[in-house]
Amino acid sequence: MSESKKTTNHKEIQEWAEKHGGVPSVIKGTENDGSGEGVLRIHFPKKSDDNGSFDEISWEEFFDEFDNNKLALLHDPNGNFNKLVKRD
Repeated sequence: MSESKKTTNHKEIQEWAEKHGGVPSVIKGTENDGSGEGVLRIHFPKKSDDNGSFDEISWEEFFDEFDNNKLALLHDPNGNFNKLVKRD
C-alpha cells in the first residue's frame, strides 16, 4: 500500500498526470463566477464515464489558477487517487 504525497511542483504534477492519462481541466459551468477559470481538476478521459462535464485547458492556464488559489496536489504515486487541496 502506498502513501499519498502532497506537492506544488508544476513539473512533478504534470508528469504524474500525463503518466496516468490525466489532462488539466475545469468543471463546465463553474467558470461563470468571475474569479478565474473555474473549478480545477485533473481529468482522466479514458477512465471517465462523464467526459461531457469537463473542459480541457492548457497546463499554463491550470497552473496560473493553481498558484492563484494556493493549491497543492494530494496524490497516490500509483495513480489511484488525487485531490486538489489548499496549501498549508
